[in-house]
Amino acid sequence: MQYKSDVKAIDAFVEKTKELKNEIAKVIVGQDDIINKLLISIFCRGHALLIGVPGLAKTLMVNTISKVLSLKYSRIQFTPDLMPSDIIGTEILNEKRIFHFVKGPIFANIILADEINRTPPKTQSALLEAMQEKKITVAGNTYILDKPFFVLATQNPIEQEGTYPLPEAQLDRFMFNILLDYPSYNEEINIVKNTTTEHLAEPKKILSSEEIIFFQNLILRIPVADNVFNYAVSLAAKTRPNSEKAHKWADKYIIWGAGPRASQYLILGAKCHAAMNGKYSPDIEDVKAIAHCVLRHRIVKNYKAESDGISIEDIINEFLK
Repeated sequence: MQYKSDVKAIDAFVEKTKELKNEIAKVIVGQDDIINKLLISIFCRGHALLIGVPGLAKTLMVNTISKVLSLKYSRIQFTPDLMPSDIIGTEILNEKRIFHFVKGPIFANIILADEINRTPPKTQSALLEAMQEKKITVAGNTYILDKPFFVLATQNPIEQEGTYPLPEAQLDRFMFNILLDYPSYNEEINIVKNTTTEHLAEPKKILSSEEIIFFQNLILRIPVADNVFNYAVSLAAKTRPNSEKAHKWADKYIIWGAGPRASQYLILGAKCHAAMNGKYSPDIEDVKAIAHCVLRHRIVKNYKAESDGISIEDIINEFLK
């Protein structure tokens, strides 16, 4: 792709993201903020954790995004008996008695890790190297995953019996933690109208993988003012109890705060949020717009917060004041 300048490229990015959202809206009614956050994750080379009750079209949403982005899609249903080899693949002995590697479902561009907390930590950790390094290692051999590579993991917040909470190290690999709520009354009417006929909408492809990688690199080149860097880093630092920059609520209500990866994702997310809205550099409002998604899974509250009825969302709102 050739543009005369990054300014022209950002203008093109704005138009392309509008087209993407219009195509996705043919299939997914409402959920505009969720789709925005998922697109930001993809264009920032991040991964997202989507938390919502069953039946809210999480699978359909990811499948639709993969279609409009011309990407190979793979769905992995996480269950208690799922093994690491079921994700990354395994070596088998062929008829010539030579070991041959059979690739697992991780070898795709968009991975839906459905109900990731239903599988034991050993299997959850099989995703770690893939998410961070964009490669996997089997029997001493390293295999590079296709680009772009995006993992969307889902969790059901209701049924906690028989689940394995994600370790903090795994949670930190996700750029965003996105909460998916029920549609509004009018949205649900439109959903029922659209999905109970024989004519189902089919979205068209808007971007190629090469264009996605171009825009990912464009996001990295977007300049950021020092005051925005300072705001993002100080916001992450506020969450760390008993530290130099700790907010009083951090000392009172938090066991563990956000690490440096939060600061990185606050800046990356703000860059992409700004670009999607036609701005050539992010400001503090862009950081605030994605702060909840970046911070909510990186803060561990204590029993005092529980007894006082203080939620993670309340704590983040206090930090953003």
